[in-house]
Amino acid sequence: MKTMHKVPLPQFLSRNPFPHPLTQGFFYREKMRAIYHIAPDRSLQSILEVGGGSSGLTAMLYPNAQITNLDLDPEHEHSSCNQQARVRFVCGDATALPFADHSFDAVTMFDVLEHIPDHKTAILEAQRVLKPGGFLLISTPNENWRFPYYRFMKPICPEDKEVMADWGHVRRGYTIEQLQDLIALPCQKTATFINPLTIVGHDIAFSRLSRYTRQALCTLLSPLMWIGHWLHRPESKGTETASMWQKI
Repeated sequence: MKTMHKVPLPQFLSRNPFPHPLTQGFFYREKMRAIYHIAPDRSLQSILEVGGGSSGLTAMLYPNAQITNLDLDPEHEHSSCNQQARVRFVCGDATALPFADHSFDAVTMFDVLEHIPDHKTAILEAQRVLKPGGFLLISTPNENWRFPYYRFMKPICPEDKEVMADWGHVRRGYTIEQLQDLIALPCQKTATFINPLTIVGHDIAFSRLSRYTRQALCTLLSPLMWIGHWLHRPESKGTETASMWQKI
């Protein structure tokens, strides 16, 4: 029997940490599925998660790996995901990693690059601490991202500039070509997520509607979200992209 180094996909998805994971947090399930698709099923002993905060995604994905979670916000040290024996929290800067060269089998940067003004240095630092042959896993918004996605939702949604400021985004996102120019490593795998159908639920979840109205609408639209989720393929049109790169 083949040894699995990743946790089985259904178990991974069942641990969606976003509140209301099957309604308002459904988009996070889409992100987790895309990350699972591009993540290598390899024995990775030591993984650095940059900007992992309180999500714990990398530790959930690789249950046997030692995880170092680096984040600028020291408050995340007290999050439950960072209390596990195999998880070490480090308060630090992605552009000045406090680790020796070639320290990690993999580095994950999930929804992080678009927050970092000096993203070139952050990528150089990630590559510096990667072992030769190591993997760099990234997720970012792509060229299709905008908020709200559909014009008819503008009356109930904040403008995208307001959303970007609120979320701390310093840029809108990346095409794969822009990531290739930035990373300069072979791209081994990609998978898009949050497609033109499922983004309706995503945008409602971040709309100006009341919490109860958002929940009611997301519940009402749940069958549509599931259809969009089931029909989506890694190469389908999406508004965000997960990608896997390997250091030579």
